Amino acid sequence: MSTKTKEILGWYQSENPGVLTNLSRLLNHGKLQGTGKMIILPVDQGFEHGPARSFAPNPAGYDPRYHIELAIEAGLNAYAAPLGFIEAVAAEYAGEIPLILKLNSHDILQDEKDPLGAQTAAIEDALRLGCTAVGYTIYPGTSERRYLYEQLMNLTRQAKSVGLPVVVWSYARGSSISSQGETALDIIAYSAQIAAQLGANIIKVKLPSANIELAAAQKVYEQYDIPRATLTERVRHVVQSAFDGRRIVIFSGGAKKDSDTSLLEEIHAIRDGGGFGSIIGRNAFQRKREHALSLLGTMIDIYKA
Repeated sequence: MSTKTKEILGWYQSENPGVLTNLSRLLNHGKLQGTGKMIILPVDQGFEHGPARSFAPNPAGYDPRYHIELAIEAGLNAYAAPLGFIEAVAAEYAGEIPLILKLNSHDILQDEKDPLGAQTAAIEDALRLGCTAVGYTIYPGTSERRYLYEQLMNLTRQAKSVGLPVVVWSYARGSSISSQGETALDIIAYSAQIAAQLGANIIKVKLPSANIELAAAQKVYEQYDIPRATLTERVRHVVQSAFDGRRIVIFSGGAKKDSDTSLLEEIHAIRDGGGFGSIIGRNAFQRKREHALSLLGTMIDIYKA
């Protein structure tokens, strides 16, 4: 085990040996093993956005096997998906890459200002399918956040009791938060802090803008001159907000970008700001396979540097 992996596991000494073992598996799999960095391929977009919006740009993606094969060939740390996609591949690719079962999902068939996901899988499913971790999305700022926090509390207790680490997608949104506010620096940092306080082992957030959403926060950012001019500075602040960097924080890739250059600039900023890596879906599987493999390879090289 590398010195960096040992250091990271040392931040989680309250966890049982099963959780630590599975965290180690995530950190020590693929081409980034031992570096303390990770790239995860998440494919929950079919449920979250609909199949055509997700897979029409690269029709190979309608097949669940495409995604796990892409993650394996690219040498990624893990593959994350809802129950159906995991069930479709778990046996055929058993042991080839760590699996993360997404325990809740949200659709867009009804227009909601305050989103609320539904639990769509159980801890027992994760164990049955040989998963290394489970994932759950919370929406800080939504009117039903109390329900999400309490459900996550119960699922986290169950997961950790059987040795499964918990990955929390922490996406602030709701009627009280503007669309620009969903990626505001203070909101992203707050979302990371909430996930850490709820017991997340790995935290997924969006990349932050320099915008500040909350008036009370604006005063503090100005009073203490918190650096936020560059994306690197903003990433550093978000990581700091997750227990001063003692929780693994990874950043989403968002919607597919036409330019590889802009995406790779973000990867440099994540690395330089002390982020632990990326959880990148559409920017991988919506590109043709060879293009995706080349792009992911470049990202791996950046994180290794």
